[in-house]
Amino acid sequence: MGLNKVVASAAGAVADIADGASLAVGGFGLAGIPWVLIDAVRSQGAGGLTVVSNNCGVDGAGLGLLLEAQRISRVIASYVGENKEFARQYLAGELTLELTPQGTLAERLRAGGAGIGAFYTPTGVGTLVAEGGLPWRYDGSGGIALASPAKEVRTFGGREMVLEEGIVTDYALVRAAVADTAGNCRFHAAARNFNPPAAMAGRITVVEAEQVVDAGTLDPDAVHLPGVFVQRVVALTAAQAADKRIEQRTTRPYPGTDQEARP
Repeated sequence: MGLNKVVASAAGAVADIADGASLAVGGFGLAGIPWVLIDAVRSQGAGGLTVVSNNCGVDGAGLGLLLEAQRISRVIASYVGENKEFARQYLAGELTLELTPQGTLAERLRAGGAGIGAFYTPTGVGTLVAEGGLPWRYDGSGGIALASPAKEVRTFGGREMVLEEGIVTDYALVRAAVADTAGNCRFHAAARNFNPPAAMAGRITVVEAEQVVDAGTLDPDAVHLPGVFVQRVVALTAAQAADKRIEQRTTRPYPGTDQEARP
């Protein structure tokens, strides 16, 4: 097959991301994070970014690096997590944050990628998610500078449901275990998480792959993301592919010893 979406470097793959661009970024916690592409965006210099992701990394890693560099102006996410800088910027009024229920966020990304403009869901009915008033941005003094608007609610089958819009972004950054040269991707276990819907939502989707194989090598039944959603593939080095971090490390001593158990 002649179709080859592999680009020479992560820097080249994100070189055209401009100030003010929107990015859908895969991963959950620290699993399946496109570390190399995020670092390339940081080095590239684009700012005023809108980021759509389950969370925004942790302090000193992942999207947390872009936060610390003051490169993100708006985040659509399901939770803040343990990122202290994320919380600080939000409460200080430096960042707009649109908190979205986790399942709703995943479906908004998938819907955008599938060409679905909006959908109804019962999640959020009877709360500020539907009624409006969630603090999207603070004024730095504890007041609300920008609040979420009320959303349309309709009844289907006797059950109230709220209208949620699909999400389409300028770019998507995802990480795959294996990608072929045509962009078909396979994800490993829990690292699959938000990566497929994030990839679908991007107009230009960039995949960093731990392994790149020839087109036609992957069993069609093993493909989690069809190459039609992918425009660029970056092959990671062995060291980059092995760089997988643990968000919460818990250990205990081996019975009868003072040695710490391996996680």
